Amino acid sequence: MWTKDNIPDQSGKMIIVTGANAGIGFETALALYEAGAHVVLACRNLGKANEAIVRIKQSSGAGVLEAAQLDLGDLNSVRRFAETFIKQHLKLDVLINNAGIMIPPATKTVQGFESQFGVNFIGHFALTGYLYPILNSTPGSRIITLSSMAYLYGKIDFDNLKSEKDYEPMREYQQSKLADLILSVELQRRITAKGDGVLSIAAQPGANKTELSRHMSVHAYKEAVERVGELMEPWQGALPSLYAAVSNEVTGGALYGPDEDGGYRGYPAEATITANALDEDVAKKLWKLAEEVTGLIYPAV
Repeated sequence: MWTKDNIPDQSGKMIIVTGANAGIGFETALALYEAGAHVVLACRNLGKANEAIVRIKQSSGAGVLEAAQLDLGDLNSVRRFAETFIKQHLKLDVLINNAGIMIPPATKTVQGFESQFGVNFIGHFALTGYLYPILNSTPGSRIITLSSMAYLYGKIDFDNLKSEKDYEPMREYQQSKLADLILSVELQRRITAKGDGVLSIAAQPGANKTELSRHMSVHAYKEAVERVGELMEPWQGALPSLYAAVSNEVTGGALYGPDEDGGYRGYPAEATITANALDEDVAKKLWKLAEEVTGLIYPAV
């Protein structure tokens, strides 16, 4: 049973956690701070990021905490965050693409994508691309991208990424989490082909009590709990991300999640990735679309 007590000393490590002001992201940042890392809490709301830092510092951590503004729903904000980080820091050991939204009312990102696809996938694709050079120049660096059990039911509808046809909240969430897993797997393929030393690893947190469910009705929430069973606390949901970020046992291109009840509960272990996330034709098409939208091509050829 792997817990945060198994995290080795992270002193000297530079780590970015997106969406670190609450839930799994907060617990991830807290555990890494306690282990001695320099953690950048990259959040849409800078005030909430600073409030999270105050709460984290109440623990007996030995690390360094830094708040930064990052709106994944605006590619201009993503670029500004990355440029500022690169100016201020010489290395990046781990990027944890944790932030996400789930089943919000129909909205779009600044660039016009359905918000879940735009924030969860496009925003993190861009962030990873802008930061890839500094990651690649940092020995032993890793990119951790969070997916979800929802990916199992996802399908990439290339004709509806901007809600051109209609909007179904859960369907779009499933699509975005599938896209995140495809991002992680396809990125490792490209890293391997290029011969770079970065690891791209996916994690999924299982079923947890977090703010991610805030858009669910009371009835829908009860139905979900009845369907998937008891929800874990956020600290336990953060363990797969932490394991992927620090363990020497992980493999690039793999997915890690809870080891019990079909991936909904338990402690970190490697999970089987289903066929819908391993279709290389879909991955290449999705990657090309993201390149065109962001103007970013990486790993550099």
